[in-house]
Amino acid sequence: MATRVSSRNARFQVWQALLGNRNKRQRAGEFIVQGVRPISLAVEHGWTVNTLIQDASRVPSQWARELLQSQREAERVLMEPELLAELTEKTEAELVAVVSMPPDDLSRIAVDSSFLGVVFDRPTGPGNIGSIIRSADAFGADGFVVTGHAADVYDPKAVRASTGSLFAVPAVRVPSQREVMEWVAAQRAGGVPVVVVGTDEHGTVDVYDFDFTQPTLLLVGNETSGLSAAWKELADVLVRIPMGGAASSLNAANAATAVLYEVSRQRAHSFKTGGGSAV
Repeated sequence: MATRVSSRNARFQVWQALLGNRNKRQRAGEFIVQGVRPISLAVEHGWTVNTLIQDASRVPSQWARELLQSQREAERVLMEPELLAELTEKTEAELVAVVSMPPDDLSRIAVDSSFLGVVFDRPTGPGNIGSIIRSADAFGADGFVVTGHAADVYDPKAVRASTGSLFAVPAVRVPSQREVMEWVAAQRAGGVPVVVVGTDEHGTVDVYDFDFTQPTLLLVGNETSGLSAAWKELADVLVRIPMGGAASSLNAANAATAVLYEVSRQRAHSFKTGGGSAV
């Protein structure tokens, strides 16, 4: 049986708060997901859908009908279209999902001999988080980590910018580099020699001269200040992207994408020439 919401009541205000209030998202342990592809990928990858909110004035599309059929344990809410538009910023939205956050546990990220992970150090822009997750997914990364005081992985802008890749690539938030390096040490002790590679415009090795076919944890710095001094110290190597033209640097998302492409290219070449396994 569906609940009907036709006013800005307490429940509506809770969902609205999930959009703009990080603390309330964290306390609730859930966040808003919009769009056919992101919602479909959340379901496909086994994320828990708590609530499905649909436009009370529309006959559900085939996609919506199939989704509602497959998610019978989710609460179903019929909402007036003008209220749903406030939750989605799109007047044509048919349905939104309220999805549970998974634990911030590094063990969610699988590590093997072809491991590729990405750490984003103190990002300030949620859109950049989503963009890098999207690139990480496209180029075969196994996981994504945000360290330090940072924008939120579950901010609507981050979720939207990831175009659903957030649900395909495990994303974990940790307080500092310490937790990451303890995890790296555990992987090394278990027989996977993860190399920690920082990206920096003053790096000592050009990105195409470094061997990325080994298990790699790639570090991406803050959009304004780059990698912290602590991360630079902890990195096994700092690589740079050689550039021409008037630009002195790339923004964080573009730089990460360029390096991830190089990792993918090297690994694909290694696989074709018999040097290893593809990511």
